[in-house]
Amino acid sequence: MFLKSMWDFKNLQSLDLNQNCVFDSPFETESIKEACMFEKCDKKAPDPQRRLHKNLNCNDNEKIVPVSTSEDQTQMLFVDAFLQNNRLDHVTQLMGYHPNYLEMFLRTQQYLLRGDGPLPFHYRHYIAIMAASRHQCAYLIHLHEQEFILQGGDQEWLKGPAYIPTKLRKLQEVNKILAHRPWLFNKTHIEGLRKEAWSVSELVQAIVIMAHFHALSSFVFGCGIKNEPDHHGGFTYRPHSPTENSNDSDYTSDCSSDSNSEPEVGIEILMERMKKLKESQEEEPTEEERRKRFEKVETQSAELTKPGKKPSVKAEIVKYCQDEDFNYIDFTKRGCTDEAPTFRANEYSWDDHGFSIANRLYSEIGNLLDEKFSMAYNLTYYTMGEVIDVDTSAFRRAIWYYIHCLYGIMHDDYDYGQVNQLLERNLKAYIKTVTCYPERLTKKDYDNVMKEFKHSEKVHVNLMLLEARLQGELLYALRGVMQYMT
Repeated sequence: MFLKSMWDFKNLQSLDLNQNCVFDSPFETESIKEACMFEKCDKKAPDPQRRLHKNLNCNDNEKIVPVSTSEDQTQMLFVDAFLQNNRLDHVTQLMGYHPNYLEMFLRTQQYLLRGDGPLPFHYRHYIAIMAASRHQCAYLIHLHEQEFILQGGDQEWLKGPAYIPTKLRKLQEVNKILAHRPWLFNKTHIEGLRKEAWSVSELVQAIVIMAHFHALSSFVFGCGIKNEPDHHGGFTYRPHSPTENSNDSDYTSDCSSDSNSEPEVGIEILMERMKKLKESQEEEPTEEERRKRFEKVETQSAELTKPGKKPSVKAEIVKYCQDEDFNYIDFTKRGCTDEAPTFRANEYSWDDHGFSIANRLYSEIGNLLDEKFSMAYNLTYYTMGEVIDVDTSAFRRAIWYYIHCLYGIMHDDYDYGQVNQLLERNLKAYIKTVTCYPERLTKKDYDNVMKEFKHSEKVHVNLMLLEARLQGELLYALRGVMQYMT
């Protein structure tokens, strides 16, 4: 459902809810308004039921920040998002727990999809669809199918790649590589696309859009975000039953390997470990020792049991996805190390290289991304669970650099021994699944980690996963662009 004015947004908060309509929806007022429109048309219709995904955590209304939040900053951001998108989507509401980050996210996504840039607007949304299809993210696919049409896109294109221009179709190879094995990306991919009438600036914009939606797919699955009310499976009429569980059968499997599980140490022990690291008087490890610790973390990551069976790909998704069996493999098992050596961040970093080439070829995007990366990396409320005045910087760094390690990126100034001290095995498994196989995540995986953390803190962790993955993917992609240009 699309609402077209500020008046409509205010109406979401002032509806007469005395309609005898019952929902289990985070977007309560919009769902009720939509349902009551149907009810007025057919008084004999069954009670409307909001169909829920069982995949993760968002099965309760309080899990997503409500439309009528009392936080002024969040409320204004919700208004901005609504006016930009003609809807207030669940991603925005969940990020509403962290309004400073949400502001950066909305600004960047708005620029990517509607701001200056060489690609036509409908191309941008189709590229978003292609990117989301790599992780079977129906939520994002549905959102951008609608936006694609609203931007004047040809409905025939939504039948699949056979119906789109060759220029777009040639992006499929780059899309799958960046989504799953970005270390394989190099200047030859740029050369191939240049032959298909892609300018370098167009390619950089397309690459940033793809990377953005690959990473956003991880966030959607990592937080268990449900379909919007107007999406397939998001809103349905069914006979009312007091005992009926409204969880969607698409995500009923809680199957997950227990081999990655171990007793969680709890917040107090984690805080003690962080304190010891901060007070430690040990000598700085040598460069050789840092490398060995990095390789140890890499090897241990490869030993984590692969998450459960990949869900079968639905026809509505597979039509966009070329070579759907192409997936992430552990960097240590990549084969020829000469072709894909460990990425040394001291040789090519975001601050010194990626930022400038992004800004040079796609004006302003480097600044926007840089602010967003910095916000996600440094964001803290100095809390952990119910404990206040906590310095969480070591824990946050361990998460960020562990994600980069999954993609073979080594930061020479970081001691990877801290990863094993601060991230226990089941949390590593969760991070790896969200980052590399988000479509395989289960409710059990989510519930088994960070049990003493607040819900907003779990969302915070998933924001770091989103941004660290995005930065890692862009490092490989922009290095390939630089190699092509030099």
